[in-house]
Amino acid sequence: MINKKYESAAEAVADMKDGSTLLVGGFGGSGLPSYLVAALKKQGAKDLTVVSNNIGAVSDGVAALISNNQVRKIICSFPVGPHADDLIKRMKNGSIELEISPQGTLAERIRAGGAGIPAFYTPTAAHTELAVGKETRVYNQREHLLEEAILGDYAFIKAYRADRWGNLIYRKTQRNFNPVMATAATITIVEVDEIVEAGDIDPEVIVTPSVYVHRLVNVHQEHGEKVLLNG
Repeated sequence: MINKKYESAAEAVADMKDGSTLLVGGFGGSGLPSYLVAALKKQGAKDLTVVSNNIGAVSDGVAALISNNQVRKIICSFPVGPHADDLIKRMKNGSIELEISPQGTLAERIRAGGAGIPAFYTPTAAHTELAVGKETRVYNQREHLLEEAILGDYAFIKAYRADRWGNLIYRKTQRNFNPVMATAATITIVEVDEIVEAGDIDPEVIVTPSVYVHRLVNVHQEHGEKVLLNG
């Protein structure tokens, strides 16, 4: 019987190794797999390359991993905010590498990775500092940059409901980077509000098919909390 449920977030991330590339879903706090990030902070894997839209808050986002000296490189769209002090300090002393990718480009690099497309051309960021060192080509009288796809060893994503096979649906703005990241990792780990039996989710509303999902954690059952409905 197919059952991808793990008893805890700690168990689901226990085998993560130093040097892994990790995709972390979410847009700000919406759709952020905060329990999985917290479990990884306790697990302690280091020298990580983390791909995320933004670094989040010190307490529950990628910033928590940065502050815990677990991140070697971060690829994101919005690195600087109220919680970026540790990132800025580490950039200045050379202990972390930052790669900025425009938001749409970042999403497409991840989607391309999941689709088996190694690279693509886009006009976004042409003629800016982000274009330095990148191959260019002119299409329709506009300069385009060659952007490489992104793949992860692991993806941490958040969904609203899953069946035990791993078919996923999302609630509102949870459906941001999570669906594309689910397709682009060797091992996709999902924290969900609810896990139901196979067949209990209408196939017409499934967003991420089970073939992309490897591990499920019902975080609200694990922590005895009420299900939150705001994404």
